Amino acid sequence: MEQNNSRETWSSKLGFVLACIGSAIGLGNIWMFPWRLGQFGGAAFLIPYLLFVFVLGTTGLMGEFAFGRSQQRGAIGAFEKVFKEKKLSGGTLIGTIPVVAQTGVFIFYSVVVGWVLRFFVFALKNEFPTMDINTAFENFAGHTESVGWTIGAILITLCIVTLGVKSGIEKVNKVIMPALFGIFIMLMINTLLLKGSMEGVKYLLLPDWSYLLRIDTWVMALGQAFFTVSLGGAGMVVLGSYLPKDMDIPSSAFSTALFDTLAALMAAFIIIPAAFAFDLDPGAGPQLLFITMPRVFNMMGGGYVFGILFFLCLVFAAISTEIVLMEVAVEAFMDKFGIKRTSSAMLTAFIGSIAAGLLSTNMEWFGKFADVVTIYLLPFSALLGAIAFFWIYGIDRARNEVNMGAKIKMVKGWEILAKYIFVFTATAVLVLGILYGGIG
Repeated sequence: MEQNNSRETWSSKLGFVLACIGSAIGLGNIWMFPWRLGQFGGAAFLIPYLLFVFVLGTTGLMGEFAFGRSQQRGAIGAFEKVFKEKKLSGGTLIGTIPVVAQTGVFIFYSVVVGWVLRFFVFALKNEFPTMDINTAFENFAGHTESVGWTIGAILITLCIVTLGVKSGIEKVNKVIMPALFGIFIMLMINTLLLKGSMEGVKYLLLPDWSYLLRIDTWVMALGQAFFTVSLGGAGMVVLGSYLPKDMDIPSSAFSTALFDTLAALMAAFIIIPAAFAFDLDPGAGPQLLFITMPRVFNMMGGGYVFGILFFLCLVFAAISTEIVLMEVAVEAFMDKFGIKRTSSAMLTAFIGSIAAGLLSTNMEWFGKFADVVTIYLLPFSALLGAIAFFWIYGIDRARNEVNMGAKIKMVKGWEILAKYIFVFTATAVLVLGILYGGIG
């Protein structure tokens, strides 16, 4: 397939990979991975997790990158072209499902980004020492005060996405991703020097091998690995659609999985040892970010500075993911209706602001909406993308597309992994997520 010369492309592999890493590193990585690592056998949990993320996660990433690049379109256009080529109907409708799913993530994630922005301002204004931390989050989330912060998160993202692929998404990620890792390293060193922090390190790393005999460990490791690399049939497809034909897809997929995992591990070695150092609950889930960590900074020497740096990291992680989520809908509007990027971005922001604004005022609505999207729509969309590329487009052609521009090429046996094992796994993630009420 010839390159679509009118379509934007990444200026470098680094810019593309940083954007993919930015999409993958989300807030779920920062609060969920440390908790699961500790609760499911410490270092023992890493065995199934690393197996799943570097075998299945990278396979899914290669598929979505190559699907987008092969068709030079986002999800809707890619499904349309593949289905039409095979004389199948329903490509537009089926391709719309992943876009709807990831737009749903964009909507509820905007609410969470608003929370992060608010707590970053709390840190900047040094309000943690004087506020009731236990009730601050409860009194903010689900109330009208959060609406403005939610819309603010969308407007920040709008400004970046409007600038386009090279000048907006790529350029911003080239700044905030290295900054995020640099700040993570500083915070991790400081945390590990705290008295009592080594108990947290033991909690994270001392293996309890008996957990490998528990099905829950493998299920949760699979869910963490599958969702951590941002598979969903649309986001990585649209990023891949901006790839030139000589870009190395296998290397990019491996780099995305590697740095996403490193970020999750660093977050674990910041949050959990700090919780142990100050005798706080390391398994508090989302409260780790908005209750436990502010309490840590109140008790820590230099807590004001480290509080700012920590929430700045959260802002970077949240916004980098939000950018790609918005881009999915923006590209779809551009592709289907032929409108320019600025108009498409403004339309997406307008719709998102209304929907997210409503969700931000009611935590029950927020929770139900997020569950529908993450338990049902998102894994189903990832499965649809895998079937469309590995089965309908054709596994031989899919491997050729993945290998185009690659230094280390996927061998014939990779086709079995992609066409059968990955698609079966994607189905399992959907089913298990429904049975468990969510595993990602």
